[in-house]
Amino acid sequence: MTAGLWQNWVLPGIWITVQLLLYSAALAGFVAFAVGMARTHHSRVVRFLAGAYTEIFRGTSALILMFWLFFVLPPLLGWQLVPMWAAVLALGLSYGAYGAEIVRGALNSVAPAQREAGVALSFTPWQRMRLILLPQAVPEMIPPFCNLLVELLKGTALVSLLGVGDVSFAAYLVRLATQESAQIYTISLVIYFAIAFVITRSMKALEKKTKTNIGVGALGGGAK
Repeated sequence: MTAGLWQNWVLPGIWITVQLLLYSAALAGFVAFAVGMARTHHSRVVRFLAGAYTEIFRGTSALILMFWLFFVLPPLLGWQLVPMWAAVLALGLSYGAYGAEIVRGALNSVAPAQREAGVALSFTPWQRMRLILLPQAVPEMIPPFCNLLVELLKGTALVSLLGVGDVSFAAYLVRLATQESAQIYTISLVIYFAIAFVITRSMKALEKKTKTNIGVGALGGGAK
């Protein structure tokens, strides 16, 4: 592969993949916490609506949702989403639904006595969530969130079907230009692995920090 192909297609593709990952992860994180906390709300209506969102977006294909946002929504609303943002919305909303279940499960794993202590101290529901539940639940969320981020990274490859110039699309263009599949797709595998490795190491460090902040040692059984 020539230097020109690397500079004009592959490097920009890496940057677009990283942007997609960051934007989609930010949206998915917001959705995960909003919907996940709503799943533990005392109101039945709020729990039902949050549960309906989770079931709908977990049960639909992120790829089809991406196509729907890009091809179907514009005629309905009269304006066109650029492919990048259609992809971010589809990935963020879909993976946010999975993240919501992580948040719900982690919040429900906090000992009931902790909630009762907050009530005894006359904390409001938001104060109990912010000061008692979330600090203890967040360290438990990080390992499954790490897995979800890696899955999201791999999911960004779907955007190549909309013509977004990510790593997958760049690899396709390079293959057409050089007629060599082995080299470019091997390089693509290494690129995705490198980004995933950075994610996993960063999340492990974050897990250790959050556990230290609440006086709990990180589990020693995981890979170091």
